[in-house]
Amino acid sequence: MDFSQGNLFGYIEDLQELTIIERPVRRSLKTPEEIERLTVDEELNDIERAVYLLSSGQDIQGTSVVANLPVLMRQNPAETLRRVLPKIREVLHVAGVEMQLTAAVSFLTVLQDESVSIHTYSHSFLHIILQNLEHRDAGVSNAWLETLLAVIEALPKETIRHEILNPLVSKAQISQSLQSRLVSCKIMGKLAYKFEAHIVKREILPLVKSLCQDVEYEVRTCMCRQLEHIAQGIGTELTKTVVLPELVELARDEGSSVRLAAFETIVNLLDMFDADDRSQTVLPLVKSFCEKSFKADESILVSLSFHLGKLCNGLYGIFTPEQHLRFLEFYKKLSTLGLQQENGHNDNQLQLQTLEQEKKYISVRKNCAYNFPAMIVFVDPKNFHLELYSIFFCLCHDPEVPVRYTMAISFYEVAKLLNSGVYTIHKELVTLLQDESLEVLDALVGHLPEILELMTTNGGENSGSESKLLSIPDLIPALTTAEQRAATSLKWRTHEKLLQKYACLPHIISSDQIYYRFLHRMLTIILTNNVLPVQKAAARTLCVYLRYNRKQEQRHEVIQKLIEQLGQGKSYWNRLRFLDTCEFIMELFSKSFFCKYFFLPVLELTHDPVANVRMKLCYLLPKVKSTLKIPSDKHLLQQLELCIRKLLCQEKDKDVLTIVKRTVLELDRMDISLDAFQKRFYENDLLDQEKERQEHLLLEMEQLEKEKQQSEGRSTNVNDKIFEKKRRDNKTSSVLAKSMTLSVSGSSSGTSAGKEDKKSKLVRSQSFSTQALHPKYSNIDKCPNKSTATGYTSSISGMGKSCMLSFTDDTFRTRSTGNSGNATFPSSSSLTTSRNSFNSADQKNNGNKESQSRKMSM
Repeated sequence: MDFSQGNLFGYIEDLQELTIIERPVRRSLKTPEEIERLTVDEELNDIERAVYLLSSGQDIQGTSVVANLPVLMRQNPAETLRRVLPKIREVLHVAGVEMQLTAAVSFLTVLQDESVSIHTYSHSFLHIILQNLEHRDAGVSNAWLETLLAVIEALPKETIRHEILNPLVSKAQISQSLQSRLVSCKIMGKLAYKFEAHIVKREILPLVKSLCQDVEYEVRTCMCRQLEHIAQGIGTELTKTVVLPELVELARDEGSSVRLAAFETIVNLLDMFDADDRSQTVLPLVKSFCEKSFKADESILVSLSFHLGKLCNGLYGIFTPEQHLRFLEFYKKLSTLGLQQENGHNDNQLQLQTLEQEKKYISVRKNCAYNFPAMIVFVDPKNFHLELYSIFFCLCHDPEVPVRYTMAISFYEVAKLLNSGVYTIHKELVTLLQDESLEVLDALVGHLPEILELMTTNGGENSGSESKLLSIPDLIPALTTAEQRAATSLKWRTHEKLLQKYACLPHIISSDQIYYRFLHRMLTIILTNNVLPVQKAAARTLCVYLRYNRKQEQRHEVIQKLIEQLGQGKSYWNRLRFLDTCEFIMELFSKSFFCKYFFLPVLELTHDPVANVRMKLCYLLPKVKSTLKIPSDKHLLQQLELCIRKLLCQEKDKDVLTIVKRTVLELDRMDISLDAFQKRFYENDLLDQEKERQEHLLLEMEQLEKEKQQSEGRSTNVNDKIFEKKRRDNKTSSVLAKSMTLSVSGSSSGTSAGKEDKKSKLVRSQSFSTQALHPKYSNIDKCPNKSTATGYTSSISGMGKSCMLSFTDDTFRTRSTGNSGNATFPSSSSLTTSRNSFNSADQKNNGNKESQSRKMSM
């Protein structure tokens, strides 16, 4: 180390800087004199303390008193009005901006709380509000104005006339200040609602005309924006004779902000103009705005693009075909503004575009995306592909995120309008799902279930339960890509929302596709993700997938993984998520399903070494007990009681033991439902029975599909044997050949008849299954609750033994069979009948084969 003189002085300076940094700064502390001035006698009550602080306290103390005024008014209104409010009135004359803003908010809160009558309020508070309206600070003046406009809503007409309207005549004169005239404009817009039309015409409209001709453009702009409220207050006749001429004149004003305000007011008042006014007055104005927007007046371009959809549909009835086409072309031009070199600018101007121009063009295209559903209505959905699809494609592929974000928000509206023609925008759906911006994905996911349902139900020729995937070819890769991108980002709320919406997929794609592409992914998220809401969303969606899985082997595999990897996992976090998953299982599945597969694994967690797991289990035990039915589940009830006794005797953690004792009391008060129906549990039992019957129906459908595959295999073998015999005997006589041909045709017709019969019954069962498995996804776990007693009893007799006999496997326990009266599922007796018809068809086939073999032997 170099200890030369220069370096040594450098080290000393560094050390001095460090000592300065470490030295405590005491300048922020109060001196004893300041502490003395801030000290208040503790024996003073609230009113006395408020008066003292307003009289001799500092500004921050006075501001705290003003902020506390609504509380004082609720506690002691009489004393507050008598002693505190006069002090506040005195202080406000010299108060700073912070106290003024606080007072405006406090006065409005007192009005909203209704602490005093409106008469007392107007007598005590209104004068203070009016005095501070013309404060030199614009922010303070606007705050008091907002309070006054809210007060006008509650004041009686006489008070408004004497205290507000009469002084307004002088305040609106040209000799008054600019701030005073601006305040007068906004007050008149509010007063038009409070008085009859003839009073407004006599006392307010002359002031309105005067302010519309004011020398300051700010006043003309402000008054122009209030004309909408005045027109709604005076009715259509006066609007046509008084307001519309003023708007026409203001639309030709020299100030761009005045013209913009006039244009927006005209658009908002379209419904109040008749057809003549629209065609003779409004339409020429709008055409001139559109023509000038690209050449001389770009300031109106953003507003014009925002209101274009409302404008086109409001003037739709008076457009000629040429004008209709002209406005459509204008919309197309706006939709690509800034993307092409043909927008009324030369090349040099395009090269010198400023950043503000770019922002303006982005806003215009964003507004075009916002108005796209309105433009579909304008051109008619039947003409969408011809007129608007190219613009839709450009907006969905726009280089700017705000434009694509707006298209993603309006995508559902577009899909609804297209209805049967929705298949034309499949590619754009996939594009937005794969968008690089998560904001776009988040906007699209909000209505993703509804969009996918429209795609599959109105997807043209390919729609249907047997070919769901054909309607949206690249849907599954796009969905998986979107989920992976959301998972790798830091926006976990978008990921959670996406997983929640993916619960609709059983109604969109096949069970096998969900099993291989999505179900295992949900399990991986539960095991590996670190965000609790995301894990819970994945757990619920996984339970929905399991609920509608159509293969018993796959269901068993998933259940086994849930128990082994979550319920018996090494991490206590996974075991906690297992309990969350069990809650969703109880919500979505029948009681018998939960008891058969998850009841005992849940009880095993009473021996968990982590107290948090045992604590969460104790909270869950009442729900677990509610799944039991007596007497069929008596042995499970005994297991539950045994586990609770062990917890009471062996639990060492104080918090867990407290919850156990509380849970025991709750369990003792619970009533267990019986196998037979009870009145108090009727709706819940009916809902559970419906869930159980749907689970049985899944098993029957799986059995029918197996029988179908076996029958198709047998028919294929029979046809092969017949073809072989024909080949060996092709040298026989013509008579024998004819007889053999007849016999073969008879046999094949019998076989085909059997196949057609069997196929029709399977299709019918699958159509029932689509009803069973495709309820509205928003209430995926709800079933009809209402049922007549007669319908219910008859369906029990129809269900009866056939359910027990038709199931060859023991996946689901048949405990309380039955059917609700208004359910849309076939009873198992019909399914059993269909299988009997299959057997009879097979017997006919066998008879045909025997007759054919006899003919062959001859």
